[in-house]
This record gives sequence, structure tokens and C-alpha cells, in this order.
Amino acid sequence: MIFRQLFDTTSSTYTYLIASRKGGEALILDPVLERVDRYVKLLTELDLKLVKAVDTHVHADHISGLSELRDRTRCITVMGEESGVDVVSMRVGDGERVAIEGVSLEAIYTPGHTADSYSFAMGDRVFTGDTLLIRGTGRTDFQNGSPEAQYDSIFNRLLRFPDETLVFPAHDYKGDTVSTIGEERAFNPRLQVGSLDEYVAIMNNLDLPNPRMMDVAVPANLQLGLDQDNPDRRQWTLDVEAVIRAVDTGGAVLVDLRDRSERERHGVIPGSVHVPYPALDEQIAPGGLLSELVKASDKRLIFYCAYGERSAMAAEAARDDGLAGSCHLKGGLKAWKAADAPIAG
Repeated sequence: MIFRQLFDTTSSTYTYLIASRKGGEALILDPVLERVDRYVKLLTELDLKLVKAVDTHVHADHISGLSELRDRTRCITVMGEESGVDVVSMRVGDGERVAIEGVSLEAIYTPGHTADSYSFAMGDRVFTGDTLLIRGTGRTDFQNGSPEAQYDSIFNRLLRFPDETLVFPAHDYKGDTVSTIGEERAFNPRLQVGSLDEYVAIMNNLDLPNPRMMDVAVPANLQLGLDQDNPDRRQWTLDVEAVIRAVDTGGAVLVDLRDRSERERHGVIPGSVHVPYPALDEQIAPGGLLSELVKASDKRLIFYCAYGERSAMAAEAARDDGLAGSCHLKGGLKAWKAADAPIAG
């Protein structure tokens, strides 16, 4: 396994790059916008393909690198389902998994620092975002934070992991890089409390100044979505009614780009073909399943996903590969369900 811990000195943010070697699929956690050039260079040097970019929560101290990485690598952007971000490619809930080839992270809903905070567990380690820091915990005084919720997240979720579990936070301000659950249980001063009330009193009396970039970072990080109304994309963007007409007349094939877990949880549009987004390049290339399907049937491809972000990128990629009629469903399955269109499974 490839594991890199990267650091942004301005915001004291840790970003984590994780990959399994075989096909070179990679995942990145909590990227920082100003460091995207470095991430892309490292991906090239290590011969990796970025498949998913994950934010543990809406950050207030830096602008996220999610949208820039999406635009430069066509990766899937991922956040928790409680996030107020306008559009990400994929939203996960508590207990769901974020997977790439050879790597699987369990999403753990750990609110408190913010209402949308998640941690992610992988084997012998847990990425705790801003919920549990090394010898500290994330502040709880903005973005619907709650010391009560954070106490529950830490004591009833994170501290249930074995003592030897490695703790990798999203920030550190003292130069520490890693801890363990056992160390934090024993030495983290904010965890040496006898009750919820004691913890709440500590957090409510920190009297910290707002993060320096808060007024800029939070609004920017709530607007990460791909612009599906861009004039260039609008030409090959279809609403629900147009998709239904195209399928009913027999002139199109629907292609579902979501992961299997998303299909199982949210259902599928009847009759659609499943091609997970990470496999798209192979399937639209000459000789690939979708390329051959178009050649044999003379039908156009209509891609869909959860919210329309992956499908917009897929339609663009397919057109670039010569599949000229390719389109996508604006707003994805969310728009389809809102229109009371049929769902299977």
C-alpha cells in the first residue's frame, strides 16, 4: 500500500494520499486548494490515478481542493450526506464504505466540530478529521458545532477502537504527525473528564478567535459543485422528461455510473446498464463495452449518477472519445426521484 501524509503549513492541514499498487487507483483525504499542483505532481511521479477525493467536513480554515482535483483529474468528490455543500459526486452515510481498488474506508459519522463531520476507518488506523486531534479536539463553536455531539462522537465512537489504532487527524499545530487511540485516551487533556457536563464546560470556555479564513473558506467550500449549466455542457444535458422520451423511443441507453453500494441503497433506473465511473475510460475506448454497444445499436448513451456531477464528466469524456451523441441526466437520480419517475430495486 502507498500511504503519504502531506502538510499545508499555512492552515496546518494534513492531507492523506492512499493507494493500492495494482491498477494504481488512489484516494485523497482533505486536500487543500493551494497544494493541488503538488498532489497532481505526486500522483504522476507515483504513476497513480486519482479516483476519489474526500473531505471529512466543510472546512473553515482553508479552501478545499476537491473541485480543482475533480476538474483536473475527473475524480469523484465525496462528502458525508449531512454536508450542506451544493453538489458532490457521492454522499456517504454512517457505516457506508468509500472504496477504490484494494482500499476500503468505513465512514463514521462523528459530529460535534461541525454538524457534517465524518471520520474514516481503514484497517489499523482512523482518520479523525477535526473531531479528535493529537492531544486536543476540534472546536465546537461554529457551523452547528456541538460539544455534546462531539463528546458522544469521541467517547462512544472513536474511543471504542482498539488502543493500538493509529490516529491521523486533519490538523496539528504542534508538529505531531500521528497518535493512537490509547495515547489519546490516556494523555489528551480534554478527554480527562468524568462526565459530559465537564467536557461541555471545557469546550464552551475555550474563547478562541475565528479561523483567519473562515469568511472566505466556508462560502467557497459550500459551492464545490460542477457547473452543469455551463453553456458548453448545456448542449448535452437532458432533464428528466427528455431522458424518458429518448429511452421510450428506443434511441438511447441509460448508463449508471454509481458504485454498487449506492445502487443497493438508492435503487436504479429500470433498464440501465451499470458501468462504475472508475471503469469509464476503458469502456468508452475503442473495443470497450459502451463503445461497442453504440456501434452495434446506433443508440446514444445517456449517463446518470447520484447528482449529475460524474455523469457530466462522463458525457464530456465520451464525446472526446468519439461517442458524439452522449448526454447526461441533469441532477442525477435525485432529480429523477423528485420527478416521480420509475425506480427499480
